[in-house]
Amino acid sequence: MIAIEAQIRTAVRDAVNRESRKPFFWGGLKGYQQLDAIAKVLHGRVGTSAETTYFQQLIKQVDRALAQNRELADGLQEAHSWLRKIAACLRYPPRSYPDFDKVTSQQVAQEMDALLQNLGQQAQAGHQVLKTLSSAVDYRWNLYGQDLLHCYDIPGLPPDNLKIESLFNRLRSHQRRISGRKSTKELRDFGQYQVLFLAESQAALLEQLQRVPQQDYRKHRQLLAQAEVPRQFFHRLHRDPAGTIQKLLDRYSQHQI
Repeated sequence: MIAIEAQIRTAVRDAVNRESRKPFFWGGLKGYQQLDAIAKVLHGRVGTSAETTYFQQLIKQVDRALAQNRELADGLQEAHSWLRKIAACLRYPPRSYPDFDKVTSQQVAQEMDALLQNLGQQAQAGHQVLKTLSSAVDYRWNLYGQDLLHCYDIPGLPPDNLKIESLFNRLRSHQRRISGRKSTKELRDFGQYQVLFLAESQAALLEQLQRVPQQDYRKHRQLLAQAEVPRQFFHRLHRDPAGTIQKLLDRYSQHQI
């Protein structure tokens, strides 16, 4: 029971401390939605056998956090929906838009100008967060907009700065091979598969694997599985916060019987 309570506390702390630098993934908004889902599940348990003084106090704290941040979360939600519209106008990510190879930079520029004009009008009567987004996007588009459109006219040029860096890194690596310079970077990237380069045949590879006793292998596999438990818990929590908390509370109820 104590372990389950600790997991629920961890889920709440994770919700109020969500951060992310991923494109179009806003940690604060996701955290609020996660906390709201946790609150709904906790309220649904009120009056059942799983109700305890601890959960009653926890619900009050969660509700207070939601009430204090509801207005800001609404503004973030509105701004996030506009950010998605901008992504759709830019056809990002390209795999989600079959017409990416057919669209031209001029067409995207015209659509973006119209969208940003509409965003500016909506921001005048919207939340402060939306005004900030409109100002920031409009400033960057006027400053860098023309330099962001080359990917629509040059086949194979990624519309993502990280992918562009990766592309040029691969080209640089190929140039090193052509020039005859030696590099072990590719070998290091294979990680645990380096054993394949040490074995001259499948029999030699099998012999290397059999050098590890089965008991030691199973022991370390179990330790590895235990180390993965927190990551797996957060993965389930982020994908389905309500279902994850519901299962924890069901387990908590079983221990009370």
